[in-house]
Amino acid sequence: MIGDFIYKYYVGPILNGEAYTIVDTLTYAAILIVSVYFVYRWLIKSGISIDTEFILALIPYVVLGGLLRVVEDTGIIPPPWNVLLITPIIYFVIFFYVIAALISSRILESRKVIENFSRGLAAAGIFACALSLIPLVFVGVTQTQINIYVMLFILAMATATSCIVWAFIRYVLKWEYVSDILYKLLIFGHLLDASATSFGIDLHEITYVEQHVAGSFLIEATGTAFSMFLLKLIVIIPGIYVLEMYRQEGSQAFWHLILFAMIMVGMAPGIRDMVRMILYV
Repeated sequence: MIGDFIYKYYVGPILNGEAYTIVDTLTYAAILIVSVYFVYRWLIKSGISIDTEFILALIPYVVLGGLLRVVEDTGIIPPPWNVLLITPIIYFVIFFYVIAALISSRILESRKVIENFSRGLAAAGIFACALSLIPLVFVGVTQTQINIYVMLFILAMATATSCIVWAFIRYVLKWEYVSDILYKLLIFGHLLDASATSFGIDLHEITYVEQHVAGSFLIEATGTAFSMFLLKLIVIIPGIYVLEMYRQEGSQAFWHLILFAMIMVGMAPGIRDMVRMILYV
């Protein structure tokens, strides 16, 4: 019976590419929270400074996660290996790659090969992103297409809405702290996700579907995927306020990791959805 439950809510959706349910959504959210805490403890014990520079060095890995999900979406990775690039397993794959890159960068820094380990960490992420683009470009050229206009449209939507939301928070709510680069990335990442989702469902030639529980419910209730922008605002604005309150009274290092996790859950699916639509997969 337990085995049936696990297969129904965890194994089955992974293998069959099914939409998320409340059960697996809450489970993965809990795993994310616990993982952030243990990573935080490990980094502190290792003497690694968890600051803005460190978080910025991790952003390429967020992009990498989105790109690798599209590699799996193309179908060029045969089973069972494709499971490695499906949520949530892909998070563990990227995590171990990040750890390897981090340790290697620290060693290179200690030997004076590089000036700062964060730069080496970022470079390893950018290199992996470049490699992941090779199979995607190959599929686009040989099997589907590469529509640059789709990319420009989605990025324009994300940029415009991000500027509007940021300006509202900064000048209407007068939250000066929102000028922090990490808050800007948080806003852009989630509005990129909203832009890609709304474009894919309402405007793209191929009709895509929303797989997440809250998003699919809101879209069904309103009749338009552009309602995702409202959902994001409901999350982003209170989220920034709570994060800032924690930064003033709590651990700066843990604040950085929580903020990174929030950037990741918005930006990574946004990257994935946008690239899928560019390639028509």
